[in-house]
Amino acid sequence: QYGNMEWIQSLEPFIINKYDEIFTNKQINLQGKLSSFFYIINILKGRVMKYIVVTISDTSNLDAKKDLSGPEIVKFMGKENILLGQEIVSDDIDKIISVLDKWLEIDDLNLILTTGGTGIGPRDVTPEATKKIIDYEIPGIPELMRVKNYSNSDYVSLSRSVAGVKSKKLIVNLPGSVKAVTENLQIVYPLLKHAIELINGNTKH
Repeated sequence: QYGNMEWIQSLEPFIINKYDEIFTNKQINLQGKLSSFFYIINILKGRVMKYIVVTISDTSNLDAKKDLSGPEIVKFMGKENILLGQEIVSDDIDKIISVLDKWLEIDDLNLILTTGGTGIGPRDVTPEATKKIIDYEIPGIPELMRVKNYSNSDYVSLSRSVAGVKSKKLIVNLPGSVKAVTENLQIVYPLLKHAIELINGNTKH
């Protein structure tokens, strides 16, 4: 499990409100009530991912409205996970490291998803920045993304995404396009909760 008691206690008002919403709203059908009920159970069990999204792009850093992949990640992760923050940073190694280090200080954070800067251009430095801060890599995650996507495009071979762990927090680099973000999240999403559990020492299967 990867929640702690302080975090659960801080969610008490939210859980009470959610409970009232579920069982007093007559417009919510039985399926909706059950879905919301199990959402609360997952919160209490610490199985809801608490994550950060970092968009790495010179263009989006100048104009946040041009950031499409960051919001797409948030949309994909849905209401069943908890977004702790979202930030845009330019394609600069030192600035990327600074942003990642800042978010990594959050105790209850489980996951950082970056988008952008994973190609082979001179300004694509997300993998280098990630490697500088992680304790160890998980090469199988980007390998899986590439292998599964070869059927979609040969250009996948030019992706240099990295995944790794820093202070028991999982960091995964995603590409910068909306389409690629969705395709890759569909591949790795089923693994993320299990990976986070293993990272935090829960090795029971």
